Amino acid sequence: MGGDIINLSKRHLEILRLVRDEGPITGEEIAAHFNLTRATLRPDLTILTMAGLLDARPRVGYFYSGSKGRSFLADQLDSIPIKQLKAHPVVIEAGQSVYEAIVTLFLEDQGTLFVVNSSGELGGVVSRKDLLKVSLGSNDLQSVPVEMVMTRFAQTVWVEEGDTLLAGINKLQASHVNCLPVLKSLDSKIPTGRFDLDIVLKILAEMVEGKFEEGLYND
Repeated sequence: MGGDIINLSKRHLEILRLVRDEGPITGEEIAAHFNLTRATLRPDLTILTMAGLLDARPRVGYFYSGSKGRSFLADQLDSIPIKQLKAHPVVIEAGQSVYEAIVTLFLEDQGTLFVVNSSGELGGVVSRKDLLKVSLGSNDLQSVPVEMVMTRFAQTVWVEEGDTLLAGINKLQASHVNCLPVLKSLDSKIPTGRFDLDIVLKILAEMVEGKFEEGLYND
């Protein structure tokens, strides 16, 4: 979480003291100490782990790290390739109209479209916001080519299949967008998938459910 300030609750502090004094300690043992279920404590343990205050090792348990050095969570996020997480790309061909882009956007229930040429190579990206802007200022959306409103490839941020989840999160944060195209490599402009906030939130939700703790993302 970088330099973000974490507001710790009383229970957070009690968990930290317990793990510091008794660790390594399992989630079940921590829950038993507080007379709570493991499910109740999972959000607290996830917050403390993501903050780097605790580390979690599969089949070992939690131990105190106190934000010293790089957390085990960061190591895990930096070991999962985007290739394993990417979703199917939603594309529209250059030359199609803004109207067709809007229809595709809503039919696919997506917030971002990738504009490709006849060879399938990425030419740019168009977002819901881009389409909203042009729709407010034009009465003939069927005559406006989507290339007129897209962010062109030279200004597009993307991730490669070999990039890690952590690298993808950093790119999303730095570019202030919700979705990035996934390319096989720097030499290939053909989008093989998309990486977006929904994927990140899904992974975080699974961490809260304990799948991260069980090491299910380890190869």
